[in-house]
Amino acid sequence: MPFNYARSLTGRRRSKQSNRQLGLWLAFNAGAANAGGFIAVQQYTSHMTGIVSSMADNLALGASDLALGGLGALLSFLLGAMCSTIMINVSRRRHLHSQYALPLALEAVLLLCFGVLGARLMDVPGFFVPLTVMLLCFIMGLQNAIITKLSNAEVRTTHITGMVTDIGIELGKLVYINRSRQTGQKPVRADRARLLINSLMVGCFFAGGVSGAIGFKHFGFLSTIPLAGALLFLALVPMWDDLRLGWTLWRRKR
Repeated sequence: MPFNYARSLTGRRRSKQSNRQLGLWLAFNAGAANAGGFIAVQQYTSHMTGIVSSMADNLALGASDLALGGLGALLSFLLGAMCSTIMINVSRRRHLHSQYALPLALEAVLLLCFGVLGARLMDVPGFFVPLTVMLLCFIMGLQNAIITKLSNAEVRTTHITGMVTDIGIELGKLVYINRSRQTGQKPVRADRARLLINSLMVGCFFAGGVSGAIGFKHFGFLSTIPLAGALLFLALVPMWDDLRLGWTLWRRKR
């Protein structure tokens, strides 16, 4: 059932499998938003390494306005992560089923606003680019904090440097030859499950990037609407569970 599947991905009860499956969805989403955002504003917004490096370069070259723009992007990513964390912790205290779904719903709404209003904002000179960069950075920070919180930092989705590093580590273990064993020393063994999930995550990010770039090229800002719709579907099922439970408890108190 689609609803049970959505509930398993974004509901309160977690498993390693559901964390990884949600991570694949969000990696695809991050790749699509990152690629589409680059076509729109000529800037990637999912990783802060490049943002901070460009800030340092621009500051050294005397381009203080560009450095301030990078600072705005960095702060937006930070605020997105803070917002996600606050929403999750408040929901946990209230024992809500939608503790992870609520930030996803907010992300979907922001993506929807970007898709619907983006074409109109392009006509506002000096306003569209910084606003778009800050909005997309906020969304990426929001999303990265969600998957980090629910997986206990096992899964990240908006940047792939760590994942590629883990792939390299596991490949190094895989080809390592254990010729002799010393007393008390364990043989080197690759974590094939970790290698597989990280490879899939990178693949989903890349596939999302291709889809986002093609979609934005042919459909413009409206290409973000399917992304928002998919996230909203995943988020609405646990939110509906909370509404139904709240309604039941309210009727009992009457």
